[in-house]
Amino acid sequence: MKTIKKALLVVTLFIAGNTFAQERPMHEVYSMMVYNFIKYIQWPDHAGSGEFVIGVVGNGNVYNTLNTWYGGKPRGTKTYVIKKFNSSSEVTSCDVVFLDKSKSGEFETLNAKTQGKGTLVITDKNGLGAKGSGINFKTVDNKLKFELNQKAVEASNLKIAGALSSMAILI
Repeated sequence: MKTIKKALLVVTLFIAGNTFAQERPMHEVYSMMVYNFIKYIQWPDHAGSGEFVIGVVGNGNVYNTLNTWYGGKPRGTKTYVIKKFNSSSEVTSCDVVFLDKSKSGEFETLNAKTQGKGTLVITDKNGLGAKGSGINFKTVDNKLKFELNQKAVEASNLKIAGALSSMAILI
């Protein structure tokens, strides 16, 4: 069963990172990948019910896509809620926060607000993975890849499945 899940993840991320990047708008590719990352991460309060909140800072297209595709849908005993924030200083309790590259100058503020709170921070600007983003999108040889900062993820009390780690550029 684990082999099947790993194979599905590999295929999904490969397709999203290569084929869809050429055929689909990037906001759709980012939305699909954020959703797929979530499937392979365990949060400290995963057993509870309520809301699973994905915050988006600075990219209305990613917000609209996530909200249209996943908003209100179930995630186990929780329900996906997608929130839009104009700046990092507005971010409240979230399970995941996507920080658009247009707002990358606000990374330190976001990182300080979310550190140790069980929040996965996802960015798309070179260098932010090394600065403490849990996952950072990166283009390598014209292909969309992602970095995984294991220390940042562990500091947030999150557990990453080996299948996701094996696909990442580990930092």
